[in-house]
Amino acid sequence: MKIRKLTSENFIKASGLLRQAFPGSAYEVQLVEKLHENGKAMHEWVCIHTNKVIAYIAFSNAYNGSDVCGLHLAPMAVKPEFQKQGIGSELLRFALRQAVIRESTIFVLGAPIYYHKFGFELCSKPICPFDKNNAHFLSIRNNTQRQFTVGYEPEFNSVTGDIL
Repeated sequence: MKIRKLTSENFIKASGLLRQAFPGSAYEVQLVEKLHENGKAMHEWVCIHTNKVIAYIAFSNAYNGSDVCGLHLAPMAVKPEFQKQGIGSELLRFALRQAVIRESTIFVLGAPIYYHKFGFELCSKPICPFDKNNAHFLSIRNNTQRQFTVGYEPEFNSVTGDIL
């Protein structure tokens, strides 16, 4: 298994992986496709095994108003037949070691039990617009002192039907 930056050659494979990893939901693949279509700055890696993309991770900008205040980890996916084998954990550890990620505050909306293993902690500041009471909103390297609602790229709105 090799971990590589996402290339245009692997983009279609990554989209297919997102469809498989999130059956019944087009949200993740539509989000990634819109972010790419609109040329948004993203940090993306894939795990490749026997020339197949078996895992994917992406980070997009997080905002305090119009200022970038960190990165959002989303989405992260592992091909169903490769889940529960530590591949997602290995990919996340790899990503967290990369300079651009290592130097940023990272936010994630997810399972606290899973993300605590990687140093993420529940976050009271800022507020996540998707998570009432921030019960599943975590961060790492977060020194935020002021309360605000963290912003996402506009593509999150266009995919979700303007819920932000």
